[in-house]
Amino acid sequence: MQVIWREETIPIDFSFMEAVNAQSGQQIQLCYHCHKCGAGCPVVSFMDYTPDKLFRMAQLGLKRQVLSSSTIWLCAACHTCAARCPNDIDVTKVMDSLKEMAQKEKIKASRRIAPLFHRAFLSNLRRFGQIHEASLMAVLKLKTFSFFRDVMLGLKMFRKGKIVLLPKRTKGRKQIRKLFKEIRRRAEIPAESQ
Repeated sequence: MQVIWREETIPIDFSFMEAVNAQSGQQIQLCYHCHKCGAGCPVVSFMDYTPDKLFRMAQLGLKRQVLSSSTIWLCAACHTCAARCPNDIDVTKVMDSLKEMAQKEKIKASRRIAPLFHRAFLSNLRRFGQIHEASLMAVLKLKTFSFFRDVMLGLKMFRKGKIVLLPKRTKGRKQIRKLFKEIRRRAEIPAESQ
């Protein structure tokens, strides 16, 4: 079956909601769109769809639109949505599952920077055991070719001591690397996709 979505005909995948439920361990059909998740979300103004709208799209089988949404990549994983949900849906688990599904299906996000940031963030965490902002931003600048964007802001933060040039040594760095290896092994995700 196909429907018209924003002036294009798209296929409907009726099994998509069940796949999301199985992957996340949640039941997104319980969402009755009270909007509490979006009302409490600190990054909702940057998302293309609120979490409840994304759930509705998944319920309707709009797989490609859900998996290409920037919403799944912009989720801050702060769990505010899950804490506010009257039906105890862990929205963060669903968003993580949707990211994994999008990567497996090789579906590109509507905003290229979101998955790039996600991968760079995890790589930075795996490498240093904590986030080192200067190297994170250097990787992002190299991957996006936006070398001069935000330069003044970066200089201002550097002068105030908010950005350090060299990363600090983290005691638990080896354990964090082991954790990443174990996660990759369990999920059978190739190392280059993280």
